[in-house]
Amino acid sequence: MTQAAKQMAELLEPGVNALGYELLGLEYLSQGRHSVLRLFIDRPDGITVEDCERVSHQVSGVLEVEDPIKGQYTLEVSSPGLDRPLFKPAHFERFVGEQVQVRLVRPLDGRRKFKGQLLGLRDGSVVIELDGEELVLPWEDIEKAHLVPQW
Repeated sequence: MTQAAKQMAELLEPGVNALGYELLGLEYLSQGRHSVLRLFIDRPDGITVEDCERVSHQVSGVLEVEDPIKGQYTLEVSSPGLDRPLFKPAHFERFVGEQVQVRLVRPLDGRRKFKGQLLGLRDGSVVIELDGEELVLPWEDIEKAHLVPQW
């Protein structure tokens, strides 16, 4: 997660939590004059369209007052879906045994994308099984990670 996304998550998480939802994480995509702020929310009994609307209204008010995004932007509020993004260490612990896809900021052994079974966290790194071998991915190098739906 970028520094801008981390700061935005810190700004928005209290309001989302106050409504009874968990802010799983967010993506902030700065695209020149028009940016996208995408929030992923969850709660134990799932997320409805009405939940997304409620959070969107709350977050819009905070963004309007605090004005952390310069220029135009689109706000999207979403459930995590089947290909649930993983943002926090707790997410990686929760889904041990699941298939994950991880993209790194910089290459490791000449690759940036990895897909394998999540084995968990070890010494601040994410460990996956890839082709029968353990692969240790440094936490600070993870750009994006998500579950791979099993059909």
